[in-house]
Amino acid sequence: MLHDPLTQVLALLLVSVLVVTLARRVGMPPVLGYLVVGVLVGPFTFGLVPESNQTHLLAEIGVVFLLFTLGLEFSWPRMVAMRREVFGLGLLQVVGTTTLFVAIGRMLGLPWLTAIVVGGALSMSSTAIVIRQLTEQAEINRTHGRLTLAILLFQDLAFVPLLALATAMSEGAPARFSFAGIAQTLASGVAALLVVMAAGRWLLRPLFVEIAHSRLKELFTLTVLFVVLAAAWVTEHAGLSLALGGFLAGMMLAETEYRHQVEAVIRPFRELLLGLFFISVGMLLDLRLIYDQFLLVSVMVVAIVVIKVFAGTVAVRGFVSTHFKALRTGMLLGGGGEFGVALLTLLLQAPEMPETVAVFIQPLLLALVVTMLGAPFGIRYNKTFARLMLREKGPPQRAIEREDAATGEVAKREHVVLCGFGRVGQNIARVLESQGFEYIAVDLDPARVRPARQAGYPVIFGDSTDEDVLVACGLANASAVVVSFANPAVSVGIVRAVREQRSDVPVLVRTADDLGIAELTAAGATEVVPETFEASLMLVSQVLMLLNVPVTRVVRTVGEIRRARYVTLRGVVPADSGAGDVLDEPFEGIATIVIPPRAWAVGRALAEVRARGAEVAFTALRRQGITGREPADTTTLRGGDVLVVYGMPEAIEHAEAILLTG
Repeated sequence: MLHDPLTQVLALLLVSVLVVTLARRVGMPPVLGYLVVGVLVGPFTFGLVPESNQTHLLAEIGVVFLLFTLGLEFSWPRMVAMRREVFGLGLLQVVGTTTLFVAIGRMLGLPWLTAIVVGGALSMSSTAIVIRQLTEQAEINRTHGRLTLAILLFQDLAFVPLLALATAMSEGAPARFSFAGIAQTLASGVAALLVVMAAGRWLLRPLFVEIAHSRLKELFTLTVLFVVLAAAWVTEHAGLSLALGGFLAGMMLAETEYRHQVEAVIRPFRELLLGLFFISVGMLLDLRLIYDQFLLVSVMVVAIVVIKVFAGTVAVRGFVSTHFKALRTGMLLGGGGEFGVALLTLLLQAPEMPETVAVFIQPLLLALVVTMLGAPFGIRYNKTFARLMLREKGPPQRAIEREDAATGEVAKREHVVLCGFGRVGQNIARVLESQGFEYIAVDLDPARVRPARQAGYPVIFGDSTDEDVLVACGLANASAVVVSFANPAVSVGIVRAVREQRSDVPVLVRTADDLGIAELTAAGATEVVPETFEASLMLVSQVLMLLNVPVTRVVRTVGEIRRARYVTLRGVVPADSGAGDVLDEPFEGIATIVIPPRAWAVGRALAEVRARGAEVAFTALRRQGITGREPADTTTLRGGDVLVVYGMPEAIEHAEAILLTG
């Protein structure tokens, strides 16, 4: 075992880089790579990194950040619209699954209280593993993803009474466990929830308005971290989970116009600490015990997965229209969870635990960890497994494969390549589409690519300077390339990459000012458009026309300035860019809103939504994989529709609230 902390960190980073890179190469989920790292460095294998309370705390904070970012996508109106799924379906799944395991435990001779804790522990699933994997697969807003999320939220609440019972047993005084005590714990939990929600609704928006006006990114980041951890602290001290506090904080911030900036700030912390969480789970796996009790552990693993999938499928069946959707949801819940590991660990610490029961729980704990290790596989291939089990033949391709195929067909025809799908790129795309021109956009920001693909836009995630990405965009058949990044250094690299493959295609580049015009032109840009100067030209032309200067003279003057590369507009006083010191101002953009089956807007026309005060443009409607542009006001919405809207962030949030709750 390595005792030097720095050496431990270096060993952990080295193994993580190697294993996760290998996992990516062979097509394995990164989550599984982190779990394997935990197995390798854990105390039961090579023993490179010892377990510690500090490590577990950091791992829990990683889950808090994951649930926080999930809450940013799951606003309070959406929670209200899904109350039936959360409290109805969630209760049904937890009670049904726990009952089955309790019955089996009693048949094996477990005492009642022990059987209840064990049954509750096995009914839990890993929120971190399920949500992370579904997000990577872009299935978090699909029917099975939405229902699974509702169940996981209720499991967080159900953990409270189970934890109280397990704690009482571990302290050797199960008689202290009482329904009055549980009611008191739940009451304090509800009070904590109300405190977090009230603070989020009445304090967070004014706080972030003030922070945003300071225009300091460091202060903004510190405030976000404080809000997340403070909410987690409140719920944890009220007897609830840390993760639930993070989720509530995200849900409250989802109703502000700053949620996209908040997500960008929190992402690096989330990814780092979440990887540590998965590593800590892998460290629980004792390979020697698996070898010694291979048959028993294998039977337990199969039994846990089969029972959980069966119980979850039966519980969900009344909430969906087909067996296929119910089975997909059940398969997502087949693995164990971190809450279950915590409950079983507490049971093992009980001083009055009979030896025969302890011998049974130890391999059960190991089997639960093994199901967590295999959960990413079940989630990744849930659709394939469900088709095989039901002996159904579905569409030949997954949704993402159909989107890639459609984009590939565009790449074979004449089209425009858009490098960057931010505000400027989206505006160019809208104009091109309105004029009948096809395009393919490339962007490296998942927060832009994911909703754009969900809305049916031909957007590829990738680096525009990468040769393979440009080939995938169909550069050989492109009629023009538009680079919409404001950073000249980035744009120069893109222009050079384009020119290495095609010297004849026109390349138009946008820059914030004139700093990179000469370098971009030397790299091969056909035209460079400094947006600051172009805005100045528009104002100049308007001023001259108001001064009754003839239109022909105005056009000639503007043309001469452009031909002279804006030399007339270049001053001697340097502009204060403030790059890196200010927060980006909110701007108009696209967003996708998934309509749950019980949302207010289901069965209502878009005209009714507008009448309620929605001040956004409804640019597209995606239904059953088919995207229709510019839906009419008479279009009636259905459950499961993906509505694409365009507007300011606060207007989009207001429109989502109307669509979900009216």
